[in-house]
Amino acid sequence: MNIKSFLLGSAAALIAASSARAADAVVVAEPEPVEYVRVCDAYGAGFFYIPGTETCLKIGGYLRYDAAAGDDVYTGGSVGGEHDTWSKSTRAELRFDARSETELGTLRSYIDGRFQYTDGEDDGATLHQAYIELGGFQIGVNDAIFGSWVGYAGDIVNDDVIQYGSDSFSSNEISYTYKAGNGFSAIIAAEQGSVEGDYDYTIDDYMPHVLAGAKFEQGWGTISGIVGYDSVQEAIGVKARLDVKFTDTISAWVMGAYQSDYDPDSFVTNTNKNWYGLWEGDWAAWGGFAAKVSDKATINGQAAYESEGTYALALNVAYELVPGFTITPELNYTKFDGARKDEALAEGGSDDAFGGIVRFQRDF
Repeated sequence: MNIKSFLLGSAAALIAASSARAADAVVVAEPEPVEYVRVCDAYGAGFFYIPGTETCLKIGGYLRYDAAAGDDVYTGGSVGGEHDTWSKSTRAELRFDARSETELGTLRSYIDGRFQYTDGEDDGATLHQAYIELGGFQIGVNDAIFGSWVGYAGDIVNDDVIQYGSDSFSSNEISYTYKAGNGFSAIIAAEQGSVEGDYDYTIDDYMPHVLAGAKFEQGWGTISGIVGYDSVQEAIGVKARLDVKFTDTISAWVMGAYQSDYDPDSFVTNTNKNWYGLWEGDWAAWGGFAAKVSDKATINGQAAYESEGTYALALNVAYELVPGFTITPELNYTKFDGARKDEALAEGGSDDAFGGIVRFQRDF
C-alpha cells in the first residue's frame, strides 16, 4: 500500500508540474498586439490610416509609354529630329496624398514626382507638385493656375500645340480658393513663374504674378474664367471656358483667350513673352468633344487656332483594354503660319505637319 500510494503521489506531482510549465509556456508565447492597417473612407477610395495616427494616406500614379512617328506637329520637323525616326518616351509618376481633419478644416499635403526617359536620354526626376492645403489656402509648387483653373484641354495627348498654359508648366505659388457650396467657387493667387526651355518667366523683384478666377459648376456643365497679370512684362492674359454635358456619354467644350501687348518678335527672339499668353498672337481659341462609344472606348477630338494663323487638329480613341490599362492611338495635324511658319521653314521643316502617336498607360 505504501508503494502504491507513493506511485500515485508521484504521478500526481508530475502531472501538476507539467500543467504549470504548459501554463507558463502559453503566457510567454502570447503575441504582442498588432495594429492592422485600417481603410479610411472619409476622402474616397484608396485611402488608409497611417498606423498609429489619424492621418489618411493614398499612394497612386501611373506608368506611361509613348511612341510617336511622322512630323513633329509642334515644330514642323521630324519627331526623331536629325535621325528621322521614332520618338519614344517612358514616364513614371508617383503621387502621395495625406489628409487629416483639424479644427481649421482638412489639412492636406500632396506630392507628385516624375521620372522620365526620352529617346535614349534620362530626363531625370522632377518635382511636379508639392503643396500644403488648409482651410482653402494652398502653398507650394503646383500646375500653373492659368492653365489648371478653367481645366486642361480635352483628353488629347498633344493637346498644347497651341499653348494654353498646360500642366507641363509649374510654379511656386500661394492661393486661396473660396467654395460657396452651390457650385460657385473663386480663386486668388500669387505665382513666382518658372523657367521653360530657353526662356525665364520668373519674377525679377518682390512683385509676384497675380491671378483671380471664378467658376460655376452644375450638372449640365461648367462656366469658368481667369485673369492673370505678368508683373515682369506688365501684361495680362484672360481666358474663359464653357463645358457642356449633353448626355452621360457625350460632352463638349470651348475655350478662348486674349493677351495684351503681344510682341510679334517674341517667338523669334524668345524674349518678352507674357507668362499668361504663350500662344502666338493677340488671341487664341480651343474646342473639343468626347464621345463614349462603348464601355471601353472613348473618341476625343480637338481643334485649336491662334490669331497669327496657325491651327492644330487632333483625334484619338482611348481604349481601356483592362481596368487601369488604356491604349490611346492619336492622329495630329498642324498648319503653321506667322512666325511659327518662318521658324519651321528655317529649320528645314515644312509649313504643315502630320504625325501620329500611341500611348500606353497603366494607372494605379
